[in-house]
Amino acid sequence: MSKIPVGILGATGMVGQMYVHLLSDHPWFEAAYAAASPRSAGKPYREAVAGRWHAPGGWGGAGELIVEDANDLSKALDARRRGRCAFVFSALEMGKEETRRLEEAYAGAGIPVVSNASAHRWTADVPMLIAEVNPHHADIIPAQRKNRGWDTGFIAVKPNCSLQSYLTPLWALMEAGYEIKRLTVTTMQAVSGAGYPGVPSWDMIDNLVPYIEGEEEKSEREPLKILGAIKEGVFVNAPGPVISAHCNRVPVTNGHTACVSLEFGAKKPSIEEAKRIWAEFRALPQERGFPMAPPQPIILREEPDRPQPRKDRDAGKAMAVTLGRIRPCSVLDLRFTGLSHNTVRGAAGGGILNAELLTHKGYLG
Repeated sequence: MSKIPVGILGATGMVGQMYVHLLSDHPWFEAAYAAASPRSAGKPYREAVAGRWHAPGGWGGAGELIVEDANDLSKALDARRRGRCAFVFSALEMGKEETRRLEEAYAGAGIPVVSNASAHRWTADVPMLIAEVNPHHADIIPAQRKNRGWDTGFIAVKPNCSLQSYLTPLWALMEAGYEIKRLTVTTMQAVSGAGYPGVPSWDMIDNLVPYIEGEEEKSEREPLKILGAIKEGVFVNAPGPVISAHCNRVPVTNGHTACVSLEFGAKKPSIEEAKRIWAEFRALPQERGFPMAPPQPIILREEPDRPQPRKDRDAGKAMAVTLGRIRPCSVLDLRFTGLSHNTVRGAAGGGILNAELLTHKGYLG
């Protein structure tokens, strides 16, 4: 099939750059429209990111795209009329209210928005998707359109990057019939999660920062929406599990690590049973062969000192969750260490996988 032309809002930021990089050879989508802040508008993309390109590899054919002002919706509508912008990925780096209004303006004008931003994660009729966990949540889109009087536009978002290093493994156990009542999670989050220029090097070298604004609240609340249900056109949160999160910034470039302890209900899996469930887990993206999907979404490491960010973050096209140190917990029931690539799986790659899911379901194209 011919590739679907897509736009990227916030194309010059770190997540926007990763979108450009990952789309440079994507078989379904091609970056055909780029928009960013007014200071970048009017420049070729290669010039707009000169001296601050941080994605691996290059930008492919997107280097010659003229960057538009993301606030000027008329430019995107013109690109849409000319077949250059079927939908947009939102990697906006602005205030939450400003992002919310702008994403709604695009959707209201008929341009679907697949967002990395947090502005609409708690909007009651906006799906927050992890393609292997809750693909059925995309089916709220007709209700979202009806609620807002939108025709072809809609908004879908992805969750916070840090929880993706452990939520898919939790879901695999829950899908296998094991209730998870409580869990504690301690995250060690890479500096790239703070964007660019991010945390000053003086604060990070030879240091660990035990506070990331808003991260613990996101880690404790967002899984409940993802694990929740659609009722009467809005999402209702799952009643559990109860989550206690400790979020830390560590001097690692890419890769969020999570140390997790779980408490189950009356039915408890053995360590070997949990490993079997994780090793065999597949979901819709794997069954349908979505281009961005890792062949094996959960990868097990048996070495006592794995996973490690530098060695394991790129596993499964940097889209897999790598688990290790799976063992009994002396306080709860089971514990493990999980790792995922925060700027690929947790950001642009996860957004592209969501777009593949939405294309498969007929909402994009």
